[in-house]
Amino acid sequence: MRIMIVDDEVIIRTGLAQVIKWHEIGIELLSPAASAEEALERIPGERPHILLTDIRMSGMSGLELAEEARRINPDIEVIILSGHDDFVYTQQAIRQDVCDYLLKTSRPEEIIKTVLKAKRRVQERWAAQSQNYHHKKEEISRSFEQWTVDGQPEDGRALADPLFLPSSIDELQIQNWKKQVLIIAADGWNDSQSENLLLFAVENLLSDLLTCTTMIQKKRIVAAVYLDPRKYDIDVPYRQAIRHIEMMMKCTLFVAIGQPVFQLEKLHESYLTADEAFGYQVIIDHKMCSYEEIKQRKGGKTVCTYEEEIELSSILLEGDLIALKSWVQRFIKEQRQDPNATLESLSACLHSVVIAAHRWLERVLTATGREKQLELDHPPAPFHLKRGEVIIPQDALFQHLYSVMKTYHTQHAEGQTAHVHKAMAFIEEQLEQDVSLQQVAKHVHLHPNHLSEVFKKSTGMTFGDFVSRRKMSRAMEILSVSPAKISEVASQVGYEDVKYFSKIFKKHTGKTPSEFRDDPTLKLEPHGM
Repeated sequence: MRIMIVDDEVIIRTGLAQVIKWHEIGIELLSPAASAEEALERIPGERPHILLTDIRMSGMSGLELAEEARRINPDIEVIILSGHDDFVYTQQAIRQDVCDYLLKTSRPEEIIKTVLKAKRRVQERWAAQSQNYHHKKEEISRSFEQWTVDGQPEDGRALADPLFLPSSIDELQIQNWKKQVLIIAADGWNDSQSENLLLFAVENLLSDLLTCTTMIQKKRIVAAVYLDPRKYDIDVPYRQAIRHIEMMMKCTLFVAIGQPVFQLEKLHESYLTADEAFGYQVIIDHKMCSYEEIKQRKGGKTVCTYEEEIELSSILLEGDLIALKSWVQRFIKEQRQDPNATLESLSACLHSVVIAAHRWLERVLTATGREKQLELDHPPAPFHLKRGEVIIPQDALFQHLYSVMKTYHTQHAEGQTAHVHKAMAFIEEQLEQDVSLQQVAKHVHLHPNHLSEVFKKSTGMTFGDFVSRRKMSRAMEILSVSPAKISEVASQVGYEDVKYFSKIFKKHTGKTPSEFRDDPTLKLEPHGM
């Protein structure tokens, strides 16, 4: 709060400036003025809240100064200072609505007490104005929300008067103006405490740069922009405004633009289309997305490919965190580059990846004889990218996959048989190939001879018998559900020689592949652990 002392006697104004430690009572002392005329020149620029002025000065008097100062700032507090204990002056000061009257002979504590009373009056006025401002702002926001977000007032009656329109325009004036809803997200101020502050700052700048009404909703700004056709026939000033705000606030903005409308009653339609475009923040790479850009999208890929699933399974088995992050980033990037991708198709595609990861976990647990533990795990929930929420797909997908990988590597691959479990899981993922003892030993970081010994001890069978048994089990599964040729089945379990495959198959099952397909009731005995 600022105070200005005005007195044409240098000793008085200097003494008042020095005798009281103004900063200790929360007052900023402006440079004293030597005349009422000087004070009037400085008041508009320096904007004092309290004026402490001599009543008698050469030229304009203190009472005249008070009257002129109030024309500049009606809320200024005026304290008259006089060397004359004259009731006539006091009466005149009261008629002039002067706040207080002090004698120059008053003690410093009396001056301080009077100034603090004036300070309290200013603060009370500020509080009342602030309360009125917030009440009015809440009323405007409620009206704007009812028109734009809800499409109708809370009581369900016909739309009320548009209280939210900026004071510079009226409803009749903007009937032919284009109206468009923007939804804006702001990022760049890293700590969470500054997030709301950034939104408020961006909201204020928007109001300065565009003719609009704004509100903050769910950590984003909703703005209805009114475009005068005389100014914005073709070029809409969004990009320039966004660049200016980003430069000023050192932040990054994402702007979703709804369909333009001309009737205020249709602002809700523009909002709905802006809200739909806002969801594409997780898909598109640029800072602005209009509904016109995305409304023709038909949907992209919804299922991860077999090759992608195989690559993912290998990464999960290895437990390679860096490789997993890289795979997720590459996968998401490919989906985002699809010009037809939608929130629904991306959600389905991400969910298919999660399903593939859980399918891998089921396979490796079954291969290690721990399939009963699957009963403890819940099936993955559908992967939803919801409109109105900012979810970073690569982070969400990575967390899903990391959870699956961690489940295997921290719970199901520990203990005395950890190396054997890892070996069995690796074999399960390599059944389409010729799996060697050396290859598996390298994967589990054991010498081949040592792996052979612990494998026989844990499973009750040799490494070679176990691999053959798993290949035959896979072949039986394929024959039971697929019309594929016997040669194709052989290839899918790592055998190029069909005759040799048939021989091994009959050795394990007692039937040829064709006989088993005709009567697939035969079961392999479960391997021991």
